Amino acid sequence: MTKEVQIAVKDLTIGYGDFVLLKNLNYNINKGDVFIIMGGSGCGKSSMLRALTGLVMPQKGTIMIDGIDFTKAKPSVRDDIMRKCGILYQSGALFSSMTLAENIALPLQQYSTYSEQEINELVSLKLALVGLAGFEEFYPSEISGGMKKRAGLARALALDPEIVYFDEPSAGLDPVSSKLLDDLILDINHNLGTTIVVVTHELASIFAIGSNSIFLDGESKSIMGYGNPKEMLKNPPNEKVYNFLTRGEAKNA
Repeated sequence: MTKEVQIAVKDLTIGYGDFVLLKNLNYNINKGDVFIIMGGSGCGKSSMLRALTGLVMPQKGTIMIDGIDFTKAKPSVRDDIMRKCGILYQSGALFSSMTLAENIALPLQQYSTYSEQEINELVSLKLALVGLAGFEEFYPSEISGGMKKRAGLARALALDPEIVYFDEPSAGLDPVSSKLLDDLILDINHNLGTTIVVVTHELASIFAIGSNSIFLDGESKSIMGYGNPKEMLKNPPNEKVYNFLTRGEAKNA
């Protein structure tokens, strides 16, 4: 069965001034993918995510989202597209002076027509979805790092997005919390059909959740691997991808 393409990146070049970070990138993210953007430090993973979310304008090329050219769309159209997307930032990016309920209610208050009672019910639902039922009145300073990530995810899911972007979701988490977050990502993908795009270098997460991926190479400024991470481990396209996916352990054993 042919999968529906949700995001199509065509001939994309990303840079800052005269400095080119990535060039001539071509790949698709299918609807329902858990898509991994991976690579070594400084290869442009975060810049790629910023381009996908409209925070950085590419120097060349297009990003098509649901058939619309996101890179050249009018501001009102770009806003409409981004309201179908959620973002979990690396730190969770919760407002420290607001309770978890207030953090999650904010996008609903700004971008929906729900009543206050309906918003309160939705906030409780989203918190329960990420395993934080009953934590509505807690402040970010009162919960653990893993709980902050889950609260940030609840806020990212507030408007029932079709796409959720994750920036290094496992950063700063212990292995148990990281595994719980991976399981939660898979649950959201399977149960809600949400397309997931994850920037990460954590091998455990890459193999646990990734259904498709690209490997970005900072030296060639290009994509050096494209496909299911487990399949790329079995049949690596080149030595760089192999070394990344094994951390060199198999070769040095």
